[in-house]
Amino acid sequence: MNLKHLIASLALPLAGLAFAAPASAFCGFYVAKADTDLFNDASKVVLARDGERTVITMASDFRGDVSEFAMVVPVVAVPEREQINVANPALIEHIDAYTAPRLVEYYDENPCEADRRYRMMQETAAMPAPPMVGAADDMADLGVTIEAEYEVGEYDILILSAEESDGLIKWLNQNGYNIPDGAEETIGAYLKRGMKFFVAKVSLERHDGSSMLRPIQVAYEDEDFMLPIRLGTVNAEGKQELFVFALTSKGRVETSNYRTVKLPSDMDVPIYVKDEFADFYKAMFSHQVERENGKAVFMEYAWDMSWCDPCAAEPLSQSELRELGVMWLDDVADGPTPRGGFGPEPVDVFVTRLHLRYDAKTFPEDLTFEITGDRENYQGRYVLRHPWRGDYTSCNAASEYASSLVERWDAEAVALAKLTGWDVNDIRTKMKDGGYSAAALRGIDIEKRDNKKSWWKRLWSNG
Repeated sequence: MNLKHLIASLALPLAGLAFAAPASAFCGFYVAKADTDLFNDASKVVLARDGERTVITMASDFRGDVSEFAMVVPVVAVPEREQINVANPALIEHIDAYTAPRLVEYYDENPCEADRRYRMMQETAAMPAPPMVGAADDMADLGVTIEAEYEVGEYDILILSAEESDGLIKWLNQNGYNIPDGAEETIGAYLKRGMKFFVAKVSLERHDGSSMLRPIQVAYEDEDFMLPIRLGTVNAEGKQELFVFALTSKGRVETSNYRTVKLPSDMDVPIYVKDEFADFYKAMFSHQVERENGKAVFMEYAWDMSWCDPCAAEPLSQSELRELGVMWLDDVADGPTPRGGFGPEPVDVFVTRLHLRYDAKTFPEDLTFEITGDRENYQGRYVLRHPWRGDYTSCNAASEYASSLVERWDAEAVALAKLTGWDVNDIRTKMKDGGYSAAALRGIDIEKRDNKKSWWKRLWSNG
């Protein structure tokens, strides 16, 4: 068993547990989303936090022989059996889809019609607006103690304490957890803080034989809102991806010991990105990580879960949110709750999606979080704008619109280059090949203008 399957099968130790814009800026037609499946070996954690109460849901992307799976998580006390649960994987898939950065598209309307409508609006501007609506034999000699052991779903779970990191590592190795060199210092640091270790393996007798494993959940209380990540970097073969979905009643969540940076959003990108959105988003995220020297946590979504605009997936239901640990919903009625005209909605749940790419060098400390209380909505959103293809000589507004397209397309090329680091000349070539360039526009314009010439001027080329 390698350490990836021991510690990084979720792909890292996922929890530090303690027990005891204007409206017009959004909308558009939803096209595609950038979910966690775009990233290899991506770990996903959901944290529902209220006061000192937390429920953590840890999802594994493990695929393969389940006998090779195990997880080790630092904890600060011993949970009771009732504090541990196994969740439906669909919950993680739903919150991932709901919060995923998205691609949307608009279609430009006839500029002549838009100009006519604008003049009508000016004429009626004075009118009032309408109203809006098992242990080894020498365990004792090694200074290792099994504080508790549970059977939870398909998992066998042990809570271990130890006097020294050497003894704990030796015991784990004796029991099939192959710990490589280099883990002693990290494990020792957790032991000095009095932390225990939550160890989970799959029971082959109780497992249904599938290659997918259900998320593990733990409910706990702790004044510190944090997530240990250092143990997962001990033998990492490269940088790791971590997605944190934080649910609160007060507003968005940020990291307090690392910079939290909003990804660039609401950017117009070339039309061809529609067929390359996955490649675009991975390149864009990598480029932004490089710009921050690999030391930032990126916010990809922050939104009131009572609605979405546009929706990459429907908001989670109240029952789904409760399953993810949103304990404060127990204090309200279980029926639909209208809000702001958006129909039946969950109550007071704000979700923040954070994404980081890290290793031991760039993220030497565990993550600590703070609830900011800021409920301003934000989403990673990238926009395609399809041009109107009509008679650009039919009115003055159409001619002005045609001229503006050239500037718009160039701005899209420059924006895409800045977002991804791609060569702007390569981008312009691809746009030109798709018919989004000054040359293509001139061809259309000339053809339309020729049709408007006097009949005798169309007889001879020099007319």
